[in-house]
Amino acid sequence: MARINKVSITLCALLFTSLSITPLAHASEQARSSASPKSHQAKADRKKKTSGSKSKTTTKTTSKKKSSTVKAKTTAQKNKSSSASKTASARRTHSPALKTASAKALQKCTVRKGHKKCVTEDAQPVTIASAHKARVQKAQKTAMNKLMGQLGKPYRWGGTSPRTGFDCSGLVYYAYKDLVKFRIPRTANEMYHLRDARSVDRGELQSGDLVFFRTRGRGTADHVGVYVGNGKFIQSPRTGRDIQITSLSEDYWADHYVGARRVMTPKTIR
Repeated sequence: MARINKVSITLCALLFTSLSITPLAHASEQARSSASPKSHQAKADRKKKTSGSKSKTTTKTTSKKKSSTVKAKTTAQKNKSSSASKTASARRTHSPALKTASAKALQKCTVRKGHKKCVTEDAQPVTIASAHKARVQKAQKTAMNKLMGQLGKPYRWGGTSPRTGFDCSGLVYYAYKDLVKFRIPRTANEMYHLRDARSVDRGELQSGDLVFFRTRGRGTADHVGVYVGNGKFIQSPRTGRDIQITSLSEDYWADHYVGARRVMTPKTIR
């Protein structure tokens, strides 16, 4: 009897043990199966996040590379254009043709009786504002009035006064000495080479311009008169002749004409 009880107790214990272990095994298996999808999902999410961040980084890097490439191209184009403009300006500046043209503009040479004479001229014509033009015209009118007041007076060698008479350069000295800022020389040759006077072509003569002649072979010029307009000039010719108005087109004066100078400009008049 006691043995039967022991066997029955042992069977009950075994049965209880098997029943208790089976649910736990099933529970662990279910936990494992439920945990595995979650881990797989977490891994997938991590991969997506990583790939997304990598794509964003790649996009940013690509955009940066593109912007830097565009900037580099723009800078290169600017450098090319600036270098091209500098080269063109340098070519224009150092062009031998331009240098030759400027040299020709500054000097004008004429050949007369086998002698070559070059006169330096301004490269550009003088432009005068209306106010300056009015001042110059007033000075020209004053000089003309002084000269015309001496018509008919006798030639006097070395004379500079209305009381005694004038020689050719003395008449010019008398007309301009109080109108210009610089000192008027006393000989025709010095007047011709005056630095403050501007060279003038014969076709551009204006009232008040000095006209020069070479009559006796003394220097570049040995006689001077003042242009009064209409192709005529006023002069004190020589001993025995009175101060008069003469035409530039007369054969004698046309043959001995050497040039003209303008002494009254906005910069030179008082």
